[in-house]
Amino acid sequence: MRKDIKFFAGGCELDGWLYMPDSGAAPYPTIVMSHGFGAIKEMALDKFAEVFCAAGFACLVYDHRNTGKSAGEPRGELDPAQQISDMRDAITYAIMQPEVDADRIGLWGTSYSGGHVLVVAATDRRVKCVVSQVPTISGYKNTLRSIPTDKFDAFLAELNEDRLNRAKGLPPKMVPISTEGSESYAWSIVAGKGTSYVNAVTLRTRDLRMAYEPGLFLPRISPTPLLMVLGTNDTRCPTDDQLAAYSTAHEPKKLHLFKGGHYEPYGIRLAETAGAACDWFTEHLVTKWGQ
Repeated sequence: MRKDIKFFAGGCELDGWLYMPDSGAAPYPTIVMSHGFGAIKEMALDKFAEVFCAAGFACLVYDHRNTGKSAGEPRGELDPAQQISDMRDAITYAIMQPEVDADRIGLWGTSYSGGHVLVVAATDRRVKCVVSQVPTISGYKNTLRSIPTDKFDAFLAELNEDRLNRAKGLPPKMVPISTEGSESYAWSIVAGKGTSYVNAVTLRTRDLRMAYEPGLFLPRISPTPLLMVLGTNDTRCPTDDQLAAYSTAHEPKKLHLFKGGHYEPYGIRLAETAGAACDWFTEHLVTKWGQ
């Protein structure tokens, strides 16, 4: 029960899938879903959506602008503020569908989008339940951890040079999302095989990430129910930062810790993490509604 869809967000046409349950009566509680830093929906999001849909949820899954099959230029430019705005437009598109219950909207995001859903849940009360999986908490801290101290000044100089070149009309500089030998590369080369995934983002993307602090929004999410799904050994979006941020959130909230790192949810921990999310959505979008 999946169909291909196109919808506009901020003037940009985004590509997605709309899942509908094959049982139960519409309108359905609905989950809006998106992927992480440069990743696209074909990289395991279909498997999460299938779990949710089998439990009676409609699901809207989409690619961020400038990635995958969505439109937008420059390709590979990931602007968190723009992606957050687009996520709110995706919610609007969802509630315009006659099969969707506008009063029972759930939001699910992973990695970079795991940070986005924290911001949206804190600022958009149409969201009635949120799941944040292995989220970005602090783009600044992630940047500092990924660049050796003795190379940071050179990184800043490179950003400034790119700004000047783009102001002159030159194309944006591209950099790899992950390098060969890294955990990220090992996952993406397998998950992205045969898809439109590209292992590249604009250099400006890294500048934008450095200024992105979604963890600051955690205290504002309540009373929207929050589930955070975290790995015990996440080095990509460090577990210690995630746990510290979780402690600032107010009730209702829940923490699910799985054994492993950042990429296990898309493979060996998928059943566990999707199941935990599904239980949370069921509790707050179905059971409490007496359905």
